[in-house]
Amino acid sequence: MEFRRCGNSGIMLPEISLGLWHNFGDVDSFDEARSMILFAFDKGICHFDLANNYGPPAGSAEINFGKILKNDLSAHRDEMFIASKAGHQMWPGVYGDGSSRKNLIASCNASLQRTGLEYFDVFYSHRYDGVTPVEETMQALIDIVRSGKALYAGISKYPPEEQKKAYDILRAAKVPCLVSQYRASIFDTKSMNLNFGIADENGSGIVCFSPLAQGLLTDKYLDGIIPAGSRAARESGFLQMSQVSDERIDAARRLNEIAHRRGETLAGMAINWLLADRRVTSVIVGASSVGQLKANIESLNSTGFTPEEQDCIKRIASQPGVQF
Repeated sequence: MEFRRCGNSGIMLPEISLGLWHNFGDVDSFDEARSMILFAFDKGICHFDLANNYGPPAGSAEINFGKILKNDLSAHRDEMFIASKAGHQMWPGVYGDGSSRKNLIASCNASLQRTGLEYFDVFYSHRYDGVTPVEETMQALIDIVRSGKALYAGISKYPPEEQKKAYDILRAAKVPCLVSQYRASIFDTKSMNLNFGIADENGSGIVCFSPLAQGLLTDKYLDGIIPAGSRAARESGFLQMSQVSDERIDAARRLNEIAHRRGETLAGMAINWLLADRRVTSVIVGASSVGQLKANIESLNSTGFTPEEQDCIKRIASQPGVQF
C-alpha cells in the first residue's frame, strides 16, 4: 500500500481507506465485518472512516468497530488513524441533528464511548447544516481538539464559501483543518471543480468518498439489470432505481471498454482516476466482502492516464444525464 501526505501536515494516509458507512452495522454479518477490517489492516489500510450515524441502526458501526479493535487490534492503536463525524441525524429531538456545538460535543463523547477509544485521530463536522453559524461549529471542533478528544479537525461536504470560512477560523485558532472529505467520482465531479482547489490552497488534505458512484462504476449494472441485494434494489438508500438510468449504464459500458484496454476493471479504473489527481490524499472504499476489498486493493495502478484516455473519460462523463 502506498501512502500520501495529508495536506500541509506530517500525517500520511493510505491511498485506499476503509469506510464503514455500509456493511458494518447490526443488520450485517459481524464475522464478515471483522474479517474485512483485519484483512484491510494486514494489507496496509490503517485509516478507518466512521460516523456516529453509521449502521444501521445508527451507532452500531462504531460499536462493532470498537469490539473488533478491543479484541483483535488493541495492541496496534498507534498504528491506526481512526476518524469519526457528527452532523447528520443521530437521535430524536432537536439536539440530535445539525452542526451545533451541543450536537457535535455530545456526539463526540458518545462516539468515543461506543468505540471504546480515548481519542479520535480526526473528528469531522459531517456537514454544513445551512443554519448553524460556521463560527459555532468550528469552535466546537477547536475545543474537541484542545480537550484531547481528537488530534485533528476535519470538515465534510462544506459548500465553497463556508469551506473557506471554516479554514480561516481553524487556522486562526492554530487548529488547522487537516482533511476535507467530499463525494467524488467520474460520475460526480462537482466537488473536484468547486472544492478541491480551495482545500489545496489552504493546506487541507482531500479524502474522497463514493468513488464508485454507489456501485454504478462497477460491473454490477452493465447488463442493465438491477441485481437482487444491490444498493439500488433496496427500498431505502442513497442509490435509487431511477438513478440507474440508461444514460449512466451506457456511460459505464463505454468506460468499461477503456478500463479493459488499460488492463483494469471498471472499479479499479475509477479509483485510479481519482488518485491521478495530485490533490487527493486517499479514496474511501466500502466493501461487503473480503474478496471485494481485495480486488479494490489489487486494482491500484500508478501508471497514470494518457491525455487521450483522460479526454475520452471526460467526454463520456459529461454526456447529458450522466453526472449526479
